Amino acid sequence: MNGRAAETNIKIVNLTRGTQVADLVRLAGDGRNRRKGLLGREGLGSGEGLWIVPCEAVHTFWMRFPIDLIYLDRKHRVVKTRSNVGPWRLSGCLRAHSVLELVAGSIRETQTIQGDRLSIEFGI
Repeated sequence: MNGRAAETNIKIVNLTRGTQVADLVRLAGDGRNRRKGLLGREGLGSGEGLWIVPCEAVHTFWMRFPIDLIYLDRKHRVVKTRSNVGPWRLSGCLRAHSVLELVAGSIRETQTIQGDRLSIEFGI
């Protein structure tokens, strides 16, 4: 995934539920961006998120706000969700290929569950 994709907004739609999960997602597809993640941010706005590819586990050390996590396989199927993960936590899923970090409450609001299929649309 190239640097240009990291600067492009990505829209995430839950095809199974017919809900929009987020529309201002950024890609963390290189080592530097994956390591930094959301560190240094004060929070996420409505519709914002970070898609970390590849990724099987995340930590929220030094973060200042809770987030929702959606773990995806290579076909963008949800293999695990974690809601309202607060600072100083670890979470992982060995079956995952990537992770969406989203505003806390996103999973509940979109009713996203394991097995759902997501659409990832670049350039929105």
